Amino acid sequence: MGQITSLFARKMVAAAADVVDARAALESVGLDVDTPWNPKEMISSDAYYAMIERMADEMDITDLPVKVGASMRCDDYGALGLAWKAAPNLMGSFARVERYARLWTSVVSYELRTVPEGILYIIHRDAPRRLGVRLSNETTLIATVSLARQVCPVPFSPLRAFVQHPPPRTTTHHEAYFGCAVEFSAQHDALLFSPASIEQPNTLGDEGISKFLVSHLDADLSALKDEGPLVTQVKDAIAQSLSEGAPKMADIARQLGLSVRSFHRRLSDHGVSFQTLTEDTRRELAEGLLRDQAYSLAEVAFLTGFSEQSSFTRAFKRWVGLTPANYRKHRPEV
Repeated sequence: MGQITSLFARKMVAAAADVVDARAALESVGLDVDTPWNPKEMISSDAYYAMIERMADEMDITDLPVKVGASMRCDDYGALGLAWKAAPNLMGSFARVERYARLWTSVVSYELRTVPEGILYIIHRDAPRRLGVRLSNETTLIATVSLARQVCPVPFSPLRAFVQHPPPRTTTHHEAYFGCAVEFSAQHDALLFSPASIEQPNTLGDEGISKFLVSHLDADLSALKDEGPLVTQVKDAIAQSLSEGAPKMADIARQLGLSVRSFHRRLSDHGVSFQTLTEDTRRELAEGLLRDQAYSLAEVAFLTGFSEQSSFTRAFKRWVGLTPANYRKHRPEV
C-alpha cells in the first residue's frame, strides 16, 4: 500500500501557502489544516502526488522542492529525527534512514552504496515518473542535505547530485542549494558523498541516547510489521467486493467480525484509513488487470468498482499519471 507521512504534505503546502488554498490542498489528502502536525499520521502517496500536481497548475513549482526540502528539520521526524542527530557521524545518520525509513513511507527505500568516487546515497521509488513523483524526489534529495547540515560541524555539500528525470526549465536553484553540480536524466536519484565528509562527528552525537533511540525505533518497526495481517485482510475483503461497486466501511467491518467503531479504531492505530485502503486496492487491482490483455478496459473498470469507464479513466490517471490505455501500452503483460 502506498503511504507516506503527512509531514511531507503539510510542509509542501506551508511552502506555498501564499499562493494555493492551504485548506483545500490538505483536505484533498484527508488532512485538516487546523489540527496539530503529526508525522505518524499517514496519507496516500498517490493523493500526495496528485496534490502536488494540482499545486503545479496554480504556481511556478520550479524551486518549490528546494524551498520545501530546505525547510525540513530533524525534530520534524520525531524519534527518527532524534536518532539522526544522536548518531556518531553522518554515515550513522544515513544508515538509520536506510534501516528505518519504513516508519514514514512505504513507497521509498534508501541505499548506501560504496563506489570508487565515494559513497552513494540512493533513493529508490518504484513508481511511474509522474510530475508529483519527480518533485517529491527532488524534495527528498534537498531535505537530505538540509538535515545533514544541521548536524555536521563543518560546511557540508555532496560531491555531486543525481536526478533521474529531465531538468526543470532552470537548475540554478538546485545547484545553488546543493553547492555542487546536479546531473539530471541520471541513472539514479542519489547523492554522492566523500568518505571524509560523512565521517565527521555529528555535533550532537551521543552513544547512550543513540542506543535508547535505536531500541525505540526497533520497537516501532516491529510493531509496523505486525500490522500486515489486518491490512491484508481488509484489502482482500475490499477486492472481493469491488465488482458490486465501491464497498462501504460497515460492510467490510461486518465481514471481518468487527463493529464499525472497533474497525475504525484499529485502522487508525495502524495509521491508515478505510478510504486510503480502498483507493490503494482499486489501483493495485487495476494495474494487475491492465497487464492482462484478456480484460477489456470496460471490464477492468467494472471489476474495480466503477460504474462508468470514464470515471475509471479519470481515477486511474490521478493514481499513476497515465490513462489506462497508455499504462497498458507501456507495461508488460503478465
